[in-house]
Amino acid sequence: MKKNLSITAILGMLAIVLGAFGAHALKEKLGADALLSYETGVRYQMYHVFALLFVNTYSGFSSKGRQTISWLFFLGILLFSGSIYAITAGGIDPKLIWFITPLGGLLFIIGWLIMFFNFLKK
Repeated sequence: MKKNLSITAILGMLAIVLGAFGAHALKEKLGADALLSYETGVRYQMYHVFALLFVNTYSGFSSKGRQTISWLFFLGILLFSGSIYAITAGGIDPKLIWFITPLGGLLFIIGWLIMFFNFLKK
């Protein structure tokens, strides 16, 4: 749990840094659509940071459930938000990594679904 919370804190800090970077450094360099996509990556990262804080402090989850949900969200952030950052700010051709963003989204969905089933068990 301590490791998960430490990773979560770093991801939260990065969301703030990346959001500020987007708002200031990228504002003039990206088109409106690319900036909106970038902001979506930051927003979903921060949403899942809040969810991770909850998951890793809520005593109703088993250790296994907590770990499973946490890693699904960690990987979801990496793949979903990371691929959006790579495409918009990193200049990576979307055709090369088109499948990564939806895969990250799928990991988010699976994490939320597992959380739902954990709540049903209580």
